[in-house]
Amino acid sequence: MYKGKKIVAVLPAYNAALTLEKTYNEIPFDLVDEVILCDDASKDGTSALAKKIGIEHVIIHEKNKGYGGNQKSLYNKALEIGGDIVIMLHPDYQYTPKLIPAMVNIIGDELYPVVLGSRILGKGALKGGMPLYKYIANRLLTFGQNLMINYKLSEYHTGYRAFSREVLEGINFNQNSDDFVFDNEMLSQIVYAGFDIAEVTCPTKYFEEASSINFARSSKYGLGVIRVSWGHFLQRIGILKLKMYDKPRKEVRSKKEKVS
Repeated sequence: MYKGKKIVAVLPAYNAALTLEKTYNEIPFDLVDEVILCDDASKDGTSALAKKIGIEHVIIHEKNKGYGGNQKSLYNKALEIGGDIVIMLHPDYQYTPKLIPAMVNIIGDELYPVVLGSRILGKGALKGGMPLYKYIANRLLTFGQNLMINYKLSEYHTGYRAFSREVLEGINFNQNSDDFVFDNEMLSQIVYAGFDIAEVTCPTKYFEEASSINFARSSKYGLGVIRVSWGHFLQRIGILKLKMYDKPRKEVRSKKEKVS
């Protein structure tokens, strides 16, 4: 709890058994009230471990729905249980939970409604082992996105994010892709809706157990990013009217998930 605001950490998990407990143990529970993990049909006992270490809410996808589909389940559940500030933390320990207090403070003190943990501010990305081709692609895509979306971020591709309840209720994230491009669609919606975004420098770690998409999936993601950027641009100048930018309904749309 921070200044009367309920803090919820959400963990999109897929085969995260090797790193989940280490990630969970670093979460600052003097601030974080509840944790939700969504196991996207893992094959390594991730959900069983989540229950064992005491995670309050474990959502289980019987079939893999993808990274975006995982996040949709998490954000809907976070809103359902009354989260005021929601932090998305990957359970593969690529991002440190020790930044949660800084992110919570920024949103809780109403400085910004969205905070991103940026690997590009400073020298965290290459120092942490990001492959050079991914770093170059990140910089090129971000440069193009800033032009097309008419915003300025150091990167659009971090998986470490925090949102106020107002933001999650104000964008139509359930309309987005179930794949990795979900993250970019969400940021596009946030900018289009007029919410401001803060960034904090975030160290990152690339190691064998950390999740990372291969070159083919990275290429597909890059093409998706370009599609989202053009869509945002054409929506912004009035040529297109895309459903993803429509205002969501007020009520939380609950989904039929197996929750335990």
